[in-house]
Amino acid sequence: MPDVSVLQIHLHGKPIATLTNVQGDRNLFAFNQSYIDDERRATLSLGFKDEFGKLLTAFRPIQQILPPFFSNLLPEGALRRYLAERAGVNAKREFFLLWMLGQDLPGALSAHPADGDALPPPLEEQTTPEERHNMLRFSLAGVQLKFSALKGDSRKSGLTIPVEGVGGSWIVKLPSHQYPGVPENEFSMMTIARSIGMEVPELHLLDVKAIDGLPEGIGEFEGQALAVKRFDRTPDGPVHIEDFAQVFGVSPDDKYKRANYKNIARVLGIETGDAGVAEFIRRLVFSTLIGNTDMHLKNWSLIYPDMRTPALSPAYDLLSTIPYIPDGKMALNYSRTKQMTDFSRDELKHLAAKAMISEKLVLDTAAETVERFKQVWAQEKTNLPLHRKVATIIDAHAPSIPIYDNR
Repeated sequence: MPDVSVLQIHLHGKPIATLTNVQGDRNLFAFNQSYIDDERRATLSLGFKDEFGKLLTAFRPIQQILPPFFSNLLPEGALRRYLAERAGVNAKREFFLLWMLGQDLPGALSAHPADGDALPPPLEEQTTPEERHNMLRFSLAGVQLKFSALKGDSRKSGLTIPVEGVGGSWIVKLPSHQYPGVPENEFSMMTIARSIGMEVPELHLLDVKAIDGLPEGIGEFEGQALAVKRFDRTPDGPVHIEDFAQVFGVSPDDKYKRANYKNIARVLGIETGDAGVAEFIRRLVFSTLIGNTDMHLKNWSLIYPDMRTPALSPAYDLLSTIPYIPDGKMALNYSRTKQMTDFSRDELKHLAAKAMISEKLVLDTAAETVERFKQVWAQEKTNLPLHRKVATIIDAHAPSIPIYDNR
């Protein structure tokens, strides 16, 4: 009889689907019939709806990896390899990683073993209880070393990484060994974005030494870390979110491909109306002016405050990347081009036409954002914990963008 392991997928605490792993190689996803029949069902993802808004229910088995929606819940790159090594599994065998990390996923989603706490092979055979606890602490998607944390002693302004990685309402991002001042950069850019009028979560800089419970084996860190309040956690419970790689059914490896900013704008125009479109344009203009070239599909998300209707989530991962990796191209095409020096009124008009959104709204929002940026940047760039090199590079970069002078 083949080895079969089953994960129950819960949304807002209710079972809605199963992921089944057969003989360690094939993964099958299926919605529960009760979820399919519920006309008032909570939304899992726009990616599970067809062009008419009807729920998709037929899915093919996938070898080794999970369906893209679930792949995008897991850590990427070196962090994934680290966790897979600790678990004694191939990094592509994502079912087993989700098994270990499924209690503190982004949004209102969780994954639960159907047979209780028993571990499937190879996890049972190749990991110790201590290694399992350490794995659980790496509970959030992405490539950066970041953890879900609890607010610690307010007198020390500390945060605590839970032993089991469950229940934290803050994200802690550790400083980079490779690029100095990244937490300070992101804190500064997010603070400026808020001053311009964008929706930004609460955030703080804190000394790494004020963080309790960091897992062993991740290396030594000094300096400042960035703490960001999770907008998918509230006193009333988790709020569901999904990123645009999940919306478009794109694997994490393809987050720079297969879609562009006009595609995102098109979805927002349909699903969120003018408010979502305007906020999207603000962030796109701002990211271009500061040289944030890493705004890929996973750096834009939808949030479901009423469990069913999407809105553009608060902003995250806004930082100037060009001081570390000089690059004239954005992560995705605006409409016809990735070149920041081609980001003009004409390119915005093309984006608006192709996305079938209001050209006037796009152009007016872009112009307003540029003027607000000029004012706030001039006032605040010397008041924020920003390395002088970063400020100097942005000073030179922003005027090179055509929309800076309304071109």
